[in-house]
Amino acid sequence: MPKVIILGSSNAIPTKDSENTHMVVVGNERIVLIDSVSNPILRLEQAGLDINDITDIIVTHFHPDHASGVPLLLMDMWLIGRQKPLNIYGLQYTLDRVEGLMGFYNWSAWPNFFPVTFHRLPAEEMTPVMDCSDFIIHASPVKHMIPNIGLRIEFAQSQKVMAYSCDTEPCDEVVRLSEGVDVLIHEAGGDSIGHTSAKQAGEIARKAEVGKLYLIHYATGKYATGDLIAEARTTFPGDVALAKDFMVLDFSKRIPLSQFGRGHKNNDHRG
Repeated sequence: MPKVIILGSSNAIPTKDSENTHMVVVGNERIVLIDSVSNPILRLEQAGLDINDITDIIVTHFHPDHASGVPLLLMDMWLIGRQKPLNIYGLQYTLDRVEGLMGFYNWSAWPNFFPVTFHRLPAEEMTPVMDCSDFIIHASPVKHMIPNIGLRIEFAQSQKVMAYSCDTEPCDEVVRLSEGVDVLIHEAGGDSIGHTSAKQAGEIARKAEVGKLYLIHYATGKYATGDLIAEARTTFPGDVALAKDFMVLDFSKRIPLSQFGRGHKNNDHRG
């Protein structure tokens, strides 16, 4: 069952067919939403998920295209009668602003609200985020315009490993975070402040010796330009693909290295 569903693949400007970048990690015990944008209940329903089944939210950083859906998600959960606790993880910079935003909505006055626990993560490489029977998640700071984290997810059942760069300039932190993973999901927003081009993402994937590279957070629809896959292949010899909305990455079985590429080295990256 362990899988990752891409709920959105676009950069900050969504289009009819591509929502802002966010995703959900689905396990048997936990379902973890990574960022929350727009109207989350609709996207999750389209992916076949019930918002009440979300156990955890990781907010990577406090930009509108990654955090704007948090208030609506919490309100919708409350309105449908949720009672079970919810965990929200992020850097102190991020969660202070999420709580402040909820304060503007006066959420403390909403009656019978379910328990919400904020977990403020230190801005240190390979910070433990979650360790459960489904997966182990670590976070590392990356280089964006504001404090931000990338993620490394180890799936217990298959021992496969995935990394997600989030929004970042090329940096050694992402190389170390994604070293030897089976799948790296890396942003390809372009060679600009706080972002990475497809070519640069390919170079990161090559340095980290990953199995397969998925490009995400790229311009979509009428704003799309160039051939991002071809661009990434100029620097990365492995398999490259575009992450697409509602794409499902199955991590329930160990895929042969011949299919995924070199794959991870089984290094111990815990704590």
